[in-house]
Amino acid sequence: VHKDFYDLVYAHIDLKHYFKNTNQKTIEIQQTNFMTAKMGGGKIFTGKTPENCHIPMFITKELFDLRNDLLKQCILKEGITGELLERWMAISSAFEKAIVKKDPSECKQRYIGDEIVLPRDWPLS
Repeated sequence: VHKDFYDLVYAHIDLKHYFKNTNQKTIEIQQTNFMTAKMGGGKIFTGKTPENCHIPMFITKELFDLRNDLLKQCILKEGITGELLERWMAISSAFEKAIVKKDPSECKQRYIGDEIVLPRDWPLS
């Protein structure tokens, strides 16, 4: 699921620039470990929390919904339906408050030189 999902994300005109400094294979593994842990598979995730890794990114509700739509598409493609699909999407949606921002001023650098990432078509002034 995550391989297909990130193939779509890394090719998507509105999402790919959020990942320009992130190795796709690495994030596929991290996301799989994260979801495995959230679904009760043990504490195998060692990456940053969703709040921490998304803090320099201005992600709108529309972009978050787009991301979830792509994820759901990939889950369904693998034949996952019913309770497991609902649970997976509920976990994914639960992080909306931690990730979605109303204004770029809510973004913060994690370290010196960290780039604040805006939506592709966001006005600069």
